[in-house]
Amino acid sequence: MLLTGQVALITGASSGIGRATAEALARAGARVGVNYHKNQKGAAQAVEAIQAAGGEALAIHADVTQGDDVRAMVAAIRKKWGRLDVLVNNAGDLLARHTLADMTEEYWDQIMDLNLKSAFLCVQAVWEEMAARKSGCIINVSSIAGRNGGGLGAAAYAAAKGGLLTYTKGLAKELAPHGVRVNGVAPGVIATPYHERYSPPELMQKFVATIPLGRAGTSEEVADVIVFLASPAARYLTGETVEVNGGMLMD
Repeated sequence: MLLTGQVALITGASSGIGRATAEALARAGARVGVNYHKNQKGAAQAVEAIQAAGGEALAIHADVTQGDDVRAMVAAIRKKWGRLDVLVNNAGDLLARHTLADMTEEYWDQIMDLNLKSAFLCVQAVWEEMAARKSGCIINVSSIAGRNGGGLGAAAYAAAKGGLLTYTKGLAKELAPHGVRVNGVAPGVIATPYHERYSPPELMQKFVATIPLGRAGTSEEVADVIVFLASPAARYLTGETVEVNGGMLMD
């Protein structure tokens, strides 16, 4: 298997893209840390599914917007498996749709912390170990919103995800001399709990109508790209963000 012997940590892995990524990395041979904040049941189900398929997984509670929680989470991974090879910064959310008319400073800060600061904190906690080994892989989950500004009421979220796109490039330059690759994925319209919460059916229909492949994507399709980026097949790829959107945005 592509990732046999590797240890991976996926933030926000209790549902959607995060959970699909945890299960896909486990199928590829990695031992997997399944981070969750509120959805303990979903994280436990992900771990059970991985273990039932013969893999190894550990559910870890942490608020990834808090440095102490992040450091404790990474310490738990090292205690369990002795190393960390792959970090997937997947945690993120829109929380609500707010236009400028009803935007608050508190909401803005929450969005930036969850979608951008969290990635910084997680990278800060793992990069030195990876650099010392001259190997490691960091994958940031951005969004098509970071490229096109998002839908109505998602400007703050889009700004955070756009920041993550740029941060991916900056990290790739900084960490490449240490043998650490940094890439990203930018999902388009993916059928996940995210859209169930924030995109009513009529809005989803409008989104799908703009997708050349004619349908929303699946969490598994995004997870497959993340596995590729984590694998030796992507060994000469760094600083890139792969658009996984069915042709909705082409560059």
